[in-house]
This record gives sequence, structure tokens and C-alpha cells, in this order.
Amino acid sequence: MEKSMLVKLAILLLLWCLLFSPVMLELWSDWMNHSDNSHGFLVPLISIYFILEKRKKIQFNTLSSSILGLIVLIISLLVYVISFAGDIAFISRIMMLVSLIGMLLYNFGKDVVKTFAFPLLFLFFMIPVPVSLLERISIPLQLFASIVSTQLIQLFSIPVYQEGNVLYFAQTQLEVAQACSGLRSIVALTMLSVIFVYLTRKGVARKIILLTSAIPIALLANIMRVTGTGILAHLYGSVVARGFLHEISGLVVFVFGFLVLSLEFSLLNKIGTKKINS
Repeated sequence: MEKSMLVKLAILLLLWCLLFSPVMLELWSDWMNHSDNSHGFLVPLISIYFILEKRKKIQFNTLSSSILGLIVLIISLLVYVISFAGDIAFISRIMMLVSLIGMLLYNFGKDVVKTFAFPLLFLFFMIPVPVSLLERISIPLQLFASIVSTQLIQLFSIPVYQEGNVLYFAQTQLEVAQACSGLRSIVALTMLSVIFVYLTRKGVARKIILLTSAIPIALLANIMRVTGTGILAHLYGSVVARGFLHEISGLVVFVFGFLVLSLEFSLLNKIGTKKINS
């Protein structure tokens, strides 16, 4: 029974991958070419890890089918075809994941989808922020990063003048571009905080603290990114802002956020353990 179900699942996933291969290739390109989206590589791996961790909870003799899954699958495929034909990438990507949930729900039942709910929903983090939303939110974030970074740079006795999202130095200037707004960093670190919340089995207060701390940590990391780039631009010229260091700065922000959230997760769990023991 288990072997036949696994074969069926493998065939369904293969067909699903073939159907959505154009979307997957576009996602791969976004992850490869935009450092702020590079966290997308980790999302499927993390989801697979949690799926493998929960696979023993599945009772293959109780699997069933759900007509709701068929409805979700049909609607998601129709929307996918329309959005793909209309070149609406974000909707196409969303429908790719919705169709996966519908396919599993229809073929294996609600118990399977419920068991794998977290890793399935977590997959939505691999979809980059749509450009339309990015443009609307990034402007105030760019200005915020520019203002705070200017004040921090001045603390190092470096003369800098800020006008809008442009920082003017004595020998060069630095534009705080849309990619440096911090919005994608907020999404990436929110993704990490969701993992830590999931791993925190008890303590609602601790979960809320972990989840809500992602935004200020992301803003802090992004300000450090802009400030550091500004100092390097002053010392070595604007070529630094467009060079290799700028390309890897998004990854540096992600690593910094991961370390801070890990430390916060560890401290909160220690506090919770001490309270239980006392």
C-alpha cells in the first residue's frame, strides 16, 4: 500500500513539475540574478526537510480523496493558464503552489494536507515580492534607510549630504536603490522567524516576539548594509557600491538576520525552560 502510494505521488509530482516548468525556470532565474531573492533556494529544501520529518505520521491505510481538492486544482490550473498567457508572473507562481495543495488534497485527502500544512504553506516564501508592491513600499523604506545611514556615517566624521535617496560625499555619490530598501530582507527574515515560531512548541508570547522581531531586525541589518556601503564608497569610490561587495551584501544581511534570530530563539527558549523548571 505504502509503495504504491509513493509511486503515485512520484508520478503526480513529475507531471506537476513538467506542467509548471516555465514558472520554475523563471523562479530559478530570479534567485540566481537577484541577491535579495537568493533565500528562495533554501525554501524548497527546508520544506522537504519538514516533510520528511513528518512522513511517519501518515497512515497509508486511512488515505482518502477530497472533491474540494479537485475543485481547487481545476480553478488553480485555469487561473494559471490565464495569468501565464497574460504574463502575470506573481499569480502564475501562486497558482503553481495552490495547484500542488489541490492535487495532494484530491489524491490523498485532507489528513495528508493537514499533516504537511506547514511545509506546504512555507513554500510560498520562495516567491519573490511582486514588482508592483515592491515599488509602492520601497520608496519610504529607501528614504528611511538613507536618513538613518547618513546620520550614522556622519558619526565617523565623514562629510555626507543626503537628498532623497541619494547620499553625496566629497568625491562620489551613492544612490540607495530599490534593492537596498530592505523590503526583501523583511520577507527573508520573516521567513526565518516563521521557522523559529514553528519550532517553538509552547509559549504564545515567545512566538509573538519571534515573529514581530523580524521587521526591526531586517531594518537594522539593511541600515548597516547601506551605512557600510556608504563608508566604503567614501574610501574607495562608487565602484564599490556597484561591485562584488554590493552583490553579496544581500546574503550578508540574511546571514546577520539568521544569527540574531537564532540567538533570540535560544534565549527565549532558555527563559521558557527556566520558568517551567521553577
